[in-house]
Amino acid sequence: MTAPPEQAEVVAFLRELAGSDPVETHISLVFVGADAVWKLKKAVRLAFLDFTAPAARRRFALRELELNQPAAPGLYRDVVSVVRQADGGLGFASVDEPAAIDWVLRMARVRATDFLDALAAADGLTPELLDAVGDVVAEYHGRAAPPPQSSPAAREGVVPALRRVTLGNAQAALDAGLTESEVRAWQSDILVALDSLTPWLTGRQRDGFVRRAHGDLHLGNLCLWHGRPVPFDALEFDEGMATIDLGYDLAFLLMDLDQRVTRSAANRVLNRYVARTGDAALTAGLPVYLSLRAMIRAHVEAKRGQGELAARYLAAATAYLDRQPPVVLAIGGLPGTGKSTLARALAPGIGSAPGALVLRSDEIRKRQHGAVPEQRLPQSAYTEVASEAVLGELASLVRAVARGGHSVMADATFIDPRHRAMVEAAAQSAGVSFVGIWLAAPLPVLEARVAAREGDASDATVAVLRAASRANPQAGAWHTVDAGGPQPPIGKVNGIIQQVMRNRPKSC
Repeated sequence: MTAPPEQAEVVAFLRELAGSDPVETHISLVFVGADAVWKLKKAVRLAFLDFTAPAARRRFALRELELNQPAAPGLYRDVVSVVRQADGGLGFASVDEPAAIDWVLRMARVRATDFLDALAAADGLTPELLDAVGDVVAEYHGRAAPPPQSSPAAREGVVPALRRVTLGNAQAALDAGLTESEVRAWQSDILVALDSLTPWLTGRQRDGFVRRAHGDLHLGNLCLWHGRPVPFDALEFDEGMATIDLGYDLAFLLMDLDQRVTRSAANRVLNRYVARTGDAALTAGLPVYLSLRAMIRAHVEAKRGQGELAARYLAAATAYLDRQPPVVLAIGGLPGTGKSTLARALAPGIGSAPGALVLRSDEIRKRQHGAVPEQRLPQSAYTEVASEAVLGELASLVRAVARGGHSVMADATFIDPRHRAMVEAAAQSAGVSFVGIWLAAPLPVLEARVAAREGDASDATVAVLRAASRANPQAGAWHTVDAGGPQPPIGKVNGIIQQVMRNRPKSC
């Protein structure tokens, strides 16, 4: 343990209180007791913080409480001072005690198995839990505030800040002993990518997507609290480091899921987050954002002596910058043909990490009406005017994502030829390849599927299905794919996509 000598007595007091040695980070000691946790900030000075002054430790302990308590009420309890008692021993007192020796943040204990990195290692991140994670991050970002115009983050701008982060991470990687040629090549490539994003990033800041976010949102900083995932341990010691584009905040979690769980897990969280927020445009920044997060992990693992793991993250940081040609894939068909099931299965393997963004008309409709995806809407939400608004937003988002260089899938019935034309035009205006898929299955199969659906974003009933089927919609120029079997036709559709991409014009 590397606590400074001046904190030795406080450390001994907390160790005795907890009954075990603390969990140590580079800036804190966390003492885990039977029903409480005490977090002590170490009196250290590092390149990015200075906790040597007692007043600084008090201030940042209070800031940590302020940042984290709203997201995890009950998990974060209070900040108390450590004081000398009449008998010469140590004890706790009010945070404002003038004679305080030090300060600790008091928290509730969380079972070791309830941290999301532990759940990931135990194969416990179910689809439902991943959706809940996407929900909670969307809610967290919805509460996040843009920086005041007078703040350094607002004055400097997001692009110079990201350049500084990039150069700092390259130097940290070199200091940690990572291969210089690989680090220098990564630095060169990511700075080029960052320069190309400058207009987009400036627009993101202008539109309010740069906010005081979490700053360190990886699997280890999410846990189950009363059965619900909550973020904790938000970065408290540097407002500039935590005032970032929301896509960059999300990217640490996506990178963690991609590297430590599966690409499908990362893709599911991305799609749930966008379904809740509508921020489909963040995909334009993912190559840079994921790469930066992977490089952070690379030099941290190198410093821990995990050379093989560090090399893997360094390779990932490079690979994330290698953007794949985007494609727009539209999947249509009657209710029950399995459009969403197919889209979810295909998405992780299409395009750049963490796979294609799936834009589902049912989820857009729910968001437009202020409802969660699984909440049923009244019939008034399904007027012709309402449906035109849904398809208009769908086409607009498809265009924005494709123009940003990311693959995107449009999931809707597309019974109306006008709606097909809208999404095809979106792909054409973005200059990317388009694939239209029409799923078909016998009506009795569709009726059984629709009748059995639970907890889905679609509100279609068997009656709605029968009414739609009477119009006898056809594939038209789209590819007809049999979807009547027990499994989604992944191989068939992948083959169509590959053929289209092989034949795409060079300008695409």
